[in-house]
Amino acid sequence: MFHFTALPPLSLYIHFPWCVRKCPYCDFNSHAVRGDLLEDQYIDALLADLESDLPRVWGRPVRTIFLGGGTPSLFSPEAIERLLAGVRARVPLVPEAEVTLEANPGTVETERFRGYRAAGVNRLSIGIQSFQLEQLQKLGRIHGRDEALAAAQAAHAAGFDNFNLDLMFGLPQQTLDEARADLRTALALHPTHLSLYQLTLEPNTLFHARPPALPDEDVLAAMQEALQAELADAGFAQYEVSAYAAAGRRCRHNLNYWQFGDYLGIGAGAHAKITDADGITRLWKVKQPRDYLEKVGTSAGLGSEQRPGRDDVAFEFMLNALRLTEGVPAILFSERTGLDPACMQKPLTQAMARGLLEPGHEHIRPTLLGRRFLNELVALFLPETAR
Repeated sequence: MFHFTALPPLSLYIHFPWCVRKCPYCDFNSHAVRGDLLEDQYIDALLADLESDLPRVWGRPVRTIFLGGGTPSLFSPEAIERLLAGVRARVPLVPEAEVTLEANPGTVETERFRGYRAAGVNRLSIGIQSFQLEQLQKLGRIHGRDEALAAAQAAHAAGFDNFNLDLMFGLPQQTLDEARADLRTALALHPTHLSLYQLTLEPNTLFHARPPALPDEDVLAAMQEALQAELADAGFAQYEVSAYAAAGRRCRHNLNYWQFGDYLGIGAGAHAKITDADGITRLWKVKQPRDYLEKVGTSAGLGSEQRPGRDDVAFEFMLNALRLTEGVPAILFSERTGLDPACMQKPLTQAMARGLLEPGHEHIRPTLLGRRFLNELVALFLPETAR
């Protein structure tokens, strides 16, 4: 059914489920801290979780690590050092492995960043979202403009030469000038990477239940076009739907997701994708932090385990690969899915005929039209049972 000539690259995602408070737009597995943080207990649980997953990836080197959340920067540098030391003792890391930690302004300062860097973190992702106090308050953020500026400055002072800033546009009643001002402020802080997201109202969030007034479609389109032009002028190339990087600074961890690589996932609610000779396994850990701490390392700690079929694997590959501005080499489909590329010939031909994919058989690359109508392009690859 599946035929793999080699296993894909392997990454490690580590989830930290706690925040100071839950933002009204956030649909991630995050929970407001109540009482003590349980820092030592959670690090012990993460390492036990990793131990239990090791038989699935014996001997395979880890190329990237991403500490996401939630708010990993709530944890002390000492805790992060113990965690990363424990990871290194259990799995081989490639030389110069990318190790990213997500941080929120208001939970960091220069010395804390220095501690993370000494622990082995070599890339930061700082959740700015906006520099306008009124917008930050609407978004439920705990920081203001000064804390946002200080966080980026602290990253430089701590010796980080590679960090991302998260920025949103299409915020409640936001104008084009306000969106431009946010981006220009971010660029003035000299990040190496920018993640630029349009605010969306996701199910199971407060904003979905009580929608704020957002800019209309024409204003959103103008914002996106203007911001993309400014990023290009500043030397930031768009390589994915929401990702822009200076030369040589693309996020290797996220690229592994989009190129359908493998990843271990440890922590409350973490997901994993693991390839073996017989196919692909998807894993989900239990979501609630208390449940996770009680059940980690046991069969009860595994929320779900699935072996997706051929049609689902093919669709998931395209769903990820088509997010990339440059697409992927066509040969990557068979390498990462273990499937005959002929199974994709019909939707590929349809997409090219509609002008959504570049013509040719060596590369799978969306056109400008395909990037603009990405949902329509992706829908062509849905399994027939899902249409």
